[in-house]
Amino acid sequence: MVWRPYVSFNIWSQFVPAVGKEYWHCDMKRGFTRARKKEPLVKFLLEQDTIPQKIGLLSQKGIYEFHQDIQLLCQSDGVEIVAAKLKLTQESVEVQQRVLKILENYYQTPILLGKTIIHLCRGDEGIPEPILIQQGNYFLNLFAAIDCIFIENGKLHILDFKTGTSDFDRRQAFVYLLAATYLYPQQKAVASFYNLETGKRSELITVTDAQLKAIQGKLVQIAQEHQKELQRYKKNPFEFADIFPANPGIPCRHCQFTSICQFYQLEVSA
Repeated sequence: MVWRPYVSFNIWSQFVPAVGKEYWHCDMKRGFTRARKKEPLVKFLLEQDTIPQKIGLLSQKGIYEFHQDIQLLCQSDGVEIVAAKLKLTQESVEVQQRVLKILENYYQTPILLGKTIIHLCRGDEGIPEPILIQQGNYFLNLFAAIDCIFIENGKLHILDFKTGTSDFDRRQAFVYLLAATYLYPQQKAVASFYNLETGKRSELITVTDAQLKAIQGKLVQIAQEHQKELQRYKKNPFEFADIFPANPGIPCRHCQFTSICQFYQLEVSA
């Protein structure tokens, strides 16, 4: 495979936090994740799923299992069977309780039942195939790990599942809608979010051609900035803290790199 600059919604969100979440943002976390990911300690930490990550992954697997054997949604012990497939008893109490509740919620309200599903990921497939994006003479790979796509009212409906209490970030939908123009160029598409824990749904999200052009331009910009950072760090690894400045305090509360970060603050001053 030919190497190309790359981008994803995840990288975009690591550069620019969602509106209202600026106080949770730390560029140094992006530095560990992107520039130092091959270092043994960093690699080890990245391979350890956090509780939110485990819940998200197991929930996605659970939805996948229900639709691998649709009869499970009609059986009185359907939830228990799926929980056994997920080996929930091997997880922490919090993960078990929350995922079990998500499975029960979906069993009661299976929002994909009866839909013409054309894509439903299991959640552990790894990095998706890149989508080649071209803007002028610039080429890049776009990575878009889409949870689910089904047909509704003659359109593609891209659905992203959420867990926890995080707000929906419309930029993720925009990236997926751009990806759809390359994957399914003859189809109109809409996108939405659905929280498997709370049952909250977003409105249907659509984009115009002008918005798609702007989104692609933004992704090209992020990809270029990302490569500049990586190259700068490669040439000057001792400038890590200058290239990826820390924002110690609130962001440290849920950061997996606190054990190796010299800027980690245990408590936030009032």
